Amino acid sequence: MIRWLIVVVLALVLMSGLTEWLKRFGFGRLPGDFEFRAFGREWRLPIASTVVLSMIAALVARWI
Repeated sequence: MIRWLIVVVLALVLMSGLTEWLKRFGFGRLPGDFEFRAFGREWRLPIASTVVLSMIAALVARWI
């Protein structure tokens, strides 16, 4: 259980660090990625980008 928690935390840190770089390739602006303002703050829900990135990660994992 703790191993999965470590993997999830590392993945979140990696994704937050790569956000600006991934935006250059269109991630975060795909249909299905939502942005809205609530409570004086901007919220982002990159659902479609998450699905695409997980498919790419699965293909890389299968290839390796």
